[in-house]
Amino acid sequence: MAAEARPRPLVTVVAALQIGAGTGVERILEFEAEIRGASLVVLPEAVLGGYPGRVPFPEYFRAAVAVPGPETRALAGLAARTGASLVVGVIERDGSTLYSTAVFLDPSLGLVAKHRKLVPTERERLFWGRGDGSTLPAVPTAAGLAGAAICWENHMPLLRAAMYAKGVEIWCAPTADDRDVWQASMRHIADEGRCFVISACPYESSGADPFRGGSVIVGPLGDVLAGPLRDAEGLITASIGLGEIVTARKSLDVSGHYARPDVFALTVDERPRDGVTFLR
Repeated sequence: MAAEARPRPLVTVVAALQIGAGTGVERILEFEAEIRGASLVVLPEAVLGGYPGRVPFPEYFRAAVAVPGPETRALAGLAARTGASLVVGVIERDGSTLYSTAVFLDPSLGLVAKHRKLVPTERERLFWGRGDGSTLPAVPTAAGLAGAAICWENHMPLLRAAMYAKGVEIWCAPTADDRDVWQASMRHIADEGRCFVISACPYESSGADPFRGGSVIVGPLGDVLAGPLRDAEGLITASIGLGEIVTARKSLDVSGHYARPDVFALTVDERPRDGVTFLR
């Protein structure tokens, strides 16, 4: 079920919540008061389930979540109580395979969509399966039409082209990339797609694999509106107006008047690619 189209406010508040990867639902719920008042909140990659390689695989597998499941129901309750749509990075367990997934929670409808990461990177490939084209949603929210690309998916030009063509206004980027160059990528995507970008990165100061954070919110001309938040947990917020997108796309609309369909073509296969198909 997709969320129904919502009224488009002139100005709304969006946010990124920076907490550790592998944080339990209970820790997320502690930020309820801070989340209240935002229309859309993005959380980091693997905030439920954790980043791979830190514990033995059987333990990691058991920490992953079902979608839908108890954890997504708890997040749906948080969305309902705060009135905020949530985009949350989780490690999804489906059968015997794990996926890095972004789940979309609507305040009225609960779990409305998910996106599975298309290509795990380096060591992630030892732990996670690959998503397919059937989970590339563009989800209506009170803040605008939202889509998600997880971590280094943001470096896939054809995925970006597909999401731009869906008309995404709020680009959600759950990530585990805390490098300085990530900020340049987020500003580039905002400027290229003429959309608002919300990137949420984990912050963890302890352990052999710490994260510095770097959550950021960027406007449709590449201007930084909030963040990057470094070396701390917390919520960053920005007030945005979708009218800025209309103005920005007057000069550049990469899937509209700036496209050259007579020269370039992109085909996106959104059919599910299950390992076994039964024909009857």
